Amino acid sequence: MEKKKKRSDLKTQKAISGYLFILPFIIGFLSFMVSPLIESLRMSLSNVKIVAGSGGFIMEFIGIDNFKRAFFVDPEFNRMLVDEIRKMAVDVPAILIFSFIIAILLNQNFKGRGFVRAIFFLPVILSSGVLVGLEYNNSLLSGMQEVIKKSSAVDLTEVLKQILLSSGFGERTLKVVFDIINHVYDIAIASGIQIIVFLSGLQTISSSMYEAAKIEGCTVWESFWKITLPMVSPLILVNLIYTIIDFFIKSDSKVMDKISTTMISKMDYGFASAMAWVYFGAVILMIAVFGGIVSRLVFYDD
Repeated sequence: MEKKKKRSDLKTQKAISGYLFILPFIIGFLSFMVSPLIESLRMSLSNVKIVAGSGGFIMEFIGIDNFKRAFFVDPEFNRMLVDEIRKMAVDVPAILIFSFIIAILLNQNFKGRGFVRAIFFLPVILSSGVLVGLEYNNSLLSGMQEVIKKSSAVDLTEVLKQILLSSGFGERTLKVVFDIINHVYDIAIASGIQIIVFLSGLQTISSSMYEAAKIEGCTVWESFWKITLPMVSPLILVNLIYTIIDFFIKSDSKVMDKISTTMISKMDYGFASAMAWVYFGAVILMIAVFGGIVSRLVFYDD
């Protein structure tokens, strides 16, 4: 009875610590985000008209007409949304696997480990606004890319793909694999935070657990499946949710670009808000589906 009470007290303390940790975000969200969200929802259900000269606007309630337009009238939105979900289903697992493998490698003892860790943290810096603009607008890099393309007389990737196809490999599987290979740079760029999260989790695993497993005769491979993966599994769920959100709000998202163009260039605030809410709903649905699947496999060490 006393042990159960101590365990419940410990859980309560951890819960309080967790809420205190996220309290600044909750306060900021309630103070600055709730009102714009409500206003955006009102716009999605209205025909928003700009009042010339005053800088304001009026909203005429039209129900779900903007949502009907997004799903049944607009020729691009559905296709773009489905394409983004398909890309997410491929990129998110690739990012998680890549970041987990790199974190395991960086957790090993070797000379220059701090320097190598700093290199793998560079994607976080490179994903900042200024450097992303330099990367995409740099004429030198674009020119080098064109030269590389023109100088390659034979597309080795396509040749390898044809060889594997003739060997009996499935075309759909190969397409997914080669899509990942073709944008491995984007996967590495998107893996910085995930590597740090996985690395912090790996460092919390006591070395005595591995020593005890080794004494019992466990191989490195068995220790990975019995110790490393279960102990890090809660962070897989955290990284999964973060990666899904990060994927959908990235700067090169076609849906995000369409929403921005509709709002800023065409000043169609009602339709843009409706598309934004549909996109938001898709993100929440993906998190619920994939998070629900992964959460069943998570191991919590009480």
